[in-house]
Amino acid sequence: MSNPRVLCLGEILFDCLADQLGLKLEEVKSWTPYPGGAPANVACALVKLGTPTAFIGAVGEDEPGNALVKLLEDVGVETTGVQRHPTAPTRQVYVTRDLAGDRTFAGFGEYDTSEFADTRLSAKHLPSSLFQEADFLVLGTLELAYPESEQAIYRALELAEQYDLKIVLDVNWRPVFWHDPNIAHQKIPELFNKVDFLKLSKEEAEWLFETADPGAITYRLASIEGVLVTDGENGCTYCLGENEGKLPSFSIPVVDTTGAGDSFLAGFVHQLRQYGIHSLRDAETAKRIVTYASAVGALTTIKAGAIASQPTAAEVEAFLATNQL
Repeated sequence: MSNPRVLCLGEILFDCLADQLGLKLEEVKSWTPYPGGAPANVACALVKLGTPTAFIGAVGEDEPGNALVKLLEDVGVETTGVQRHPTAPTRQVYVTRDLAGDRTFAGFGEYDTSEFADTRLSAKHLPSSLFQEADFLVLGTLELAYPESEQAIYRALELAEQYDLKIVLDVNWRPVFWHDPNIAHQKIPELFNKVDFLKLSKEEAEWLFETADPGAITYRLASIEGVLVTDGENGCTYCLGENEGKLPSFSIPVVDTTGAGDSFLAGFVHQLRQYGIHSLRDAETAKRIVTYASAVGALTTIKAGAIASQPTAAEVEAFLATNQL
């Protein structure tokens, strides 16, 4: 693969999805593991769309870690930024699903959230060579919950600034990852003045800003170039450049919503690379970019699992040719 143009930093893990819908954690009889973790999902989706991408994160020297690294390599994601921890296990998270297929994170089995390998991502082992060649850094916020990986996030931000990468932050708020969710409300906003684009769910926007209006959020942050707010089946709103808009979601039969927001973000970054950030000044282009992102997200929901269901660029183009918002 050519030099990665996008770097995705954060967690890669197995989502163990409940096979039985509508049951509580203790009632579930069996689970099926699917590869996931938001930054890893974004990395895989970008490669499938045709954007060379690297993943930066940590997994254990265990069978799940081996399987996840092999998956990244099979998809075509650059893995020189993947660190292996000799004792900490690769993270697995249990996910229950309601009758509509929507999911709830239900814990980590026998381990505490701070014991997994992704929390040990080492700042000093981030490969600066990846940053020299890239255009974008995509970050989540879950690694802020742990001292070592938090340092890695801030080191990555330093390298991104040094090499002039655009920084995209996906809040991806998951209380179960934090020992004290109140600390998240303090730590996450500290990143806002360091990033260029911000993606939030409607709930995250209201939690952090007390509004889900992307224009109001952009105005408040001043230094940001774009805000995207997703709201599942209700579509999304955006403020990109000076252009604000609201798009409904595509109406398609949903099997599993896991990773749809990550695919949406990948579609956005992929288009941003193709059109250039200056193109966001044009209202129609901004709308076209978000429509494309929405299609990538929608197509990810028609099969189970976050990565297995991600579409190729050809599938997105074919879908957009026959489906209008």
